[in-house]
Amino acid sequence: MTEPYRAGYVAVVGRPNVGKSTLVNALVGVKISIVSAKPQTTRHRMLGIASSDAGQLVLVDTPGIHREQGNAMSRHLNRAARGALPDVNAALLVIEAGRWHAEDSLAYEALVRSGVPCVLAINKIDRIKDKTTLLPFIAEHTHGRDFAAVHPISALQAKGLDALRATLLRLMPESAPVFDEDEITDKSQRFLAAELAALPMVAPRALVMRVLRGMFADPGRLRDAWYDAAVDEFGRVFSTPRGRMAFFSAARQIYLEEAHGEGGFWERLPALAPPALFLWGERDQLVPCAFARHVTAALPGVRSIVLADCGHVPQFELPEETHRLTREFLRR
Repeated sequence: MTEPYRAGYVAVVGRPNVGKSTLVNALVGVKISIVSAKPQTTRHRMLGIASSDAGQLVLVDTPGIHREQGNAMSRHLNRAARGALPDVNAALLVIEAGRWHAEDSLAYEALVRSGVPCVLAINKIDRIKDKTTLLPFIAEHTHGRDFAAVHPISALQAKGLDALRATLLRLMPESAPVFDEDEITDKSQRFLAAELAALPMVAPRALVMRVLRGMFADPGRLRDAWYDAAVDEFGRVFSTPRGRMAFFSAARQIYLEEAHGEGGFWERLPALAPPALFLWGERDQLVPCAFARHVTAALPGVRSIVLADCGHVPQFELPEETHRLTREFLRR
């Protein structure tokens, strides 16, 4: 007998920095919530929507419930986190493996008062060196507490998530999907880009250089001076929130939801007056050459060429071949 489809809301609750946002991102499958080493970086009641053949979990990624502090941000975070509870079908309390703090007790007490079923997720088990300490820890802190289920997990390594997802779905009512199955959040992609842009991003120069060189099939084809100039420009753009916002907004237009909406990249593409030439690098790790089929579908008359032994920027890696193909195309 086929299991009925289930759908509902789950509040993800816990003290700051136990991995709630990482867990939401892992369950949904893409980055929705800010993930940072700095506590309290999830400032909004952001929904992550995890859809499968069995059902749909609408994840309310609350800010961390924590002891009241004197600043307005902390008070706002606490109100937002507690305010998420009355409207959900279940709650997911996330704690850190090997550590039970007073804030965890505070979060548990808030869940008990809400009356919703509560699942305990013990996150970051990958950090426990002596695994024999895990079961005693679970026994100690679940004794006398009413949890619908207990799941040791590693959100970062995606361990234990299938079982956790199945448990949460069993707590959901039989229902049609709350959102369309291809949706991942109720926040606009502009909102997500703004959230990302607000984060401080200071990448070591050596790391940026390594990533940049990795964009090319043969990094030795370009002079070191070119890489130095590109890394300098990257640092200049990412040094300000406005620059980061511009970068993420550009990516959003091509890759994310709004790219398919009215006025989005893929909606505007067919308006491109033919003829059109697209060159793809076979070894491009940023925009895989398989992406060509999407462009071909949008522009049936396009000429799309995949260049062997080439990375992300054909005109830099294979300038002579690129120029030759461009000249031939223009002559036609």
